[in-house]
Amino acid sequence: MVRYAQKPESDKEKKVTFVSKEPIICPVCEASFNREELFSGRVNAGDLTDELHRTYIPMHNYGEVHPLVYELTVCPACWYSAYRPDFLGIAPKHAALLKDETAGRIEAAQRVFGAADFNAPRGLMEGAASYHLAMLCYELLPKEFSPTIKQGISALRAAWLCGYLEKKQPGENFAYAARVLYGKARFLYRLAVELEQKGKEQLTTVKWLGPDTDKNYGFEGVLYLCAMLELKYGPREDEAKRLEVMDANKRTIAKMFGIGRKSKSKPGPLVDKVRDLYDALKKELHQDEEEDEEQA
Repeated sequence: MVRYAQKPESDKEKKVTFVSKEPIICPVCEASFNREELFSGRVNAGDLTDELHRTYIPMHNYGEVHPLVYELTVCPACWYSAYRPDFLGIAPKHAALLKDETAGRIEAAQRVFGAADFNAPRGLMEGAASYHLAMLCYELLPKEFSPTIKQGISALRAAWLCGYLEKKQPGENFAYAARVLYGKARFLYRLAVELEQKGKEQLTTVKWLGPDTDKNYGFEGVLYLCAMLELKYGPREDEAKRLEVMDANKRTIAKMFGIGRKSKSKPGPLVDKVRDLYDALKKELHQDEEEDEEQA
């Protein structure tokens, strides 16, 4: 049974995490391990970014803490990674597929996050690696798990954590990894919405769409991020195609949130972010003086 290393007892009051008493049996390789959990009250919420990522202000007793690091359940033996509600719920045939891919999964993650160690307390490296692993694992799970949006959320979270890693270890290619992951998140978010619209994969039934851990922005948050990620990280080679996508995104969020001269804003925490995005899309489209034709 794998147990995480503990800090000395004298530092107990400053501990950020604890090890759950109930062991977990990995459905892929049958290894037994204990989850590392984050104590409550160890974070001080900061600003919300335009990507709906909650930042946190370091606290005197606990230092810099990133709740995202602890969200995924990862088997330290085979590196199977999934969100908590999914981890134990896979069918034997899918567990077999994941077991067959163990070596490739570990090798792929280690190429980017070579210092990751899931037998020790997690840090940014393990957090980013856990989301990279989840992207690989959800590729092998069926549509009932809504794998596409969960891959998209994982890619976005991994990009955020790589951004923090770049600040800690500049010049180690984490900035490049973040750019790649943002590109994957953009593609996966858009694909998830298309699959939902075609009835091929459920998105609106997913209980937590985040994208971060502090608040669930639901399907509206997904549509907002589709537009935001496209604006910031979408391809620019075909300018006409890009502007076509930007215009479609502008109309979608305007309709969703009731932006228009004769409409009232839809209440909710996304409104300010959506209005900023709407203005940014109009600027991208050179439509600063355009009259809004969308009505709520």
